[in-house]
Amino acid sequence: MTTAVKENRLTKYVREVRAEVRKVTWPSRQEVLRLSAIVVVVLILMSAFMAIIDFAFSRLMQAIISVGAGL
Repeated sequence: MTTAVKENRLTKYVREVRAEVRKVTWPSRQEVLRLSAIVVVVLILMSAFMAIIDFAFSRLMQAIISVGAGL
């Protein structure tokens, strides 16, 4: 392949990428802040839920092991 063909492919790719980026509807600052807050809240809630589940299962396993050790 010649260098001209590679450059044409590269310039075509860059032009197409720029055209697609122009079509994107970017969110407003308020939307970004609101959606980011939702993500952070859901993250905190799910982390707390997983911590509670982990604590419950660890207690359950400790209880099972202690019953098994007593036999």
